Amino acid sequence: MDLDAYVAEHGAEWRRLEQLTGRRKLDAAEVDELVALYQRTATHLSALRSRSPDPALVNRLSHLVLAARARITGRPRPSWAGVRRFLLADLPAALYRAWPWWCAVATGFSALSGFLIWFVAGHPDSAAAFIGEDAAADLVDSGFAGYYTEFAAPTFAFHLWTHNAWLAAQCLASGVLVVPVFYLLWQNALNIGVVGGVMISYGRADVFFGLITPHGLLELTGIFVAAGVGLRTAWAWIAPPAQLSRGRAVAEAGRSAIVVAAGLVGLFAVSALLEAFVTPAPLPVAVRVAAGATVWLAFLAYALVLGRRAATRPAPSPAGALKLCATVRVGPGT
Repeated sequence: MDLDAYVAEHGAEWRRLEQLTGRRKLDAAEVDELVALYQRTATHLSALRSRSPDPALVNRLSHLVLAARARITGRPRPSWAGVRRFLLADLPAALYRAWPWWCAVATGFSALSGFLIWFVAGHPDSAAAFIGEDAAADLVDSGFAGYYTEFAAPTFAFHLWTHNAWLAAQCLASGVLVVPVFYLLWQNALNIGVVGGVMISYGRADVFFGLITPHGLLELTGIFVAAGVGLRTAWAWIAPPAQLSRGRAVAEAGRSAIVVAAGLVGLFAVSALLEAFVTPAPLPVAVRVAAGATVWLAFLAYALVLGRRAATRPAPSPAGALKLCATVRVGPGT
C-alpha cells in the first residue's frame, strides 16, 4: 500500500468526519453524512491495520472512529428510568419466578426451627448440652433482650445490614453446590431453635416472640429468598428445561440471581432498621409486631402481586421495537 497516496485520497473524508463529530448540533443531512463517513473510516482503519505499519496513523483513526461511534450512539446520561425499571419490573419478576423455591425453603426452615424449639422447651436438660446452664440462665435474665440494646442503634443497624447481606451472598454464591446452602440454613435454624426453646422453657416466650417477630419476619424472608434462588440456580444445572442447554439455563438463573442479590441489599437495610430502632423501642409489643408485619406483608405483595404482573407482562412486539428505534436521537441537540 502506498501510504501517502492513501492518505491523500481519504484524508478529506477523515477531516470532515472529525468536523462533524465535534459539532454541537447536526441537521438530518449531516447526521446521514456522519454515519456514512463513520462506516467508510472504519473500513479504512481495518485496511490500514492489516497493511500499514504506521502506528501513528492507526492510532489517530482509531480515536476518530471511537469518537464518531460515541456521537452516533449517544453518550449515556444519568436517568431514573433504569432504576424505575429495576424496582418495578426486573426485581419483582425475578422474585416471583423463584417463589416456589423460597417458599419451600421457608416452609422447611420453619418446620425445623419449630421442632427444635419444641424439643428444647420440652427437654430443659438439652439446653445445658447446647449452651450450658450458666449461659442459658444469662440468656433468659438479660442476654437475649440486652443484645438489641448493647450498641448504639445506627452502629447496630449497619452491623446487621452487612452481616445479613453477607449471609445472603453466601447462599446465592454457593447455591450451585447445594450443600453449603443447607448448612447455612441449619446453623440459623439451630440457633433460633435453641434460643427459642430455652426462653420458652424458662417461661419467657412473650419476650422471645415479642423481640424476634418485628424484624424476624422480613429478615428471615430475605434469607429464604437468597437460599431459594441459590438452589434454583443449582437445579438449572442439574435438570435444565428441555428447550435450553445446561449452560444457557444456568446463565439465565444466574442473571436472575444477580438481580435478586441487588434487591436484597435494600431488603436487609430495611430489616436492619427495624431490628435496631423498632424491636428495642419502648412501645407495646402489639405495636412493634404490627410494624414489622406490615413491612413484611408489603414485601410479599411486592414480590407476589407486582411480581406476577411483571413476570407475565408480554414482551414488546417487533413493531414496537422498530418504533422505539426510529425515535432514537443521535447525540445532543439533534
